[in-house]
Amino acid sequence: TVMLPVSLFIIMFSLGMALTIADFRRIAEFPRGVAIGLGNLLLISPLLAFLLAVAFDMPPELAVGMMLLGASPGGTTANMLTHLARGDTALSVTMTAISSLAAVFTVPLVLGLATAWFMAGETRYELQMGAIVAKIMLITLVPLLLGMLVRAKAAAWSVRNEPRAKRVAMVFFLFVVFAALWSEHEHIFGNLETVGLAVLCLNLLAMTVSFGISRLAGLNGPQSTAISIELGVHNTTLAMAVAAMVAPAMIIPAAVYNVFMFFTAGAFAKWMHSRNT
Repeated sequence: TVMLPVSLFIIMFSLGMALTIADFRRIAEFPRGVAIGLGNLLLISPLLAFLLAVAFDMPPELAVGMMLLGASPGGTTANMLTHLARGDTALSVTMTAISSLAAVFTVPLVLGLATAWFMAGETRYELQMGAIVAKIMLITLVPLLLGMLVRAKAAAWSVRNEPRAKRVAMVFFLFVVFAALWSEHEHIFGNLETVGLAVLCLNLLAMTVSFGISRLAGLNGPQSTAISIELGVHNTTLAMAVAAMVAPAMIIPAAVYNVFMFFTAGAFAKWMHSRNT
């Protein structure tokens, strides 16, 4: 309840330090790529999460956590992996920035729908949605805008210190993930077969489906790579932070997802590196 918001604040601030207004103007440069990528993030990913939660007959708390995971935006690590894969890094950064802004509205929306579907009649989970939206804005939008302001006012300092900020953010991220895994280890090991397989399926299906849709839509290899990695590497800290506002067990899918996403997305990035020339 403390380290998750602090970690997310630092992560979003470091993302803001890497963004400029030009990153948002790229929507006009390749609208089809941004539209397809965001469509996958905002529609396909939550839909896959819902279908898998139902297919695996997940307990209500884990099912809602699965939906939060599917609704979370792309993470900054997706930008790095896209670069290593010779993908369209500009498109990746643009999608991360826009989806992070949209998450202030989309994540609470998905949380409300998922809670109503999987926890209908459970009065102990009455959501204070106004408070949840305010907290999400405080730990995502505010640090993102602060980071962008620092970048605009002190560009040279930001460029020089951005790698350091990202390293600090990564340390916090890893600490929070391991702390979450440890604090919920009894629930995790009790549901490992279900949760582990479900989140692995979400990861692989999201990347495969988004890559296929991108190619069918006529996007090139680097653009399709960026979209696929964006669907594979989520901002799971946001999913865990929101889940912790409702019920600790809801963080489990996102925490377990972290065990897989770097390996699968990293393997995909390596595979695409030689194909994106």
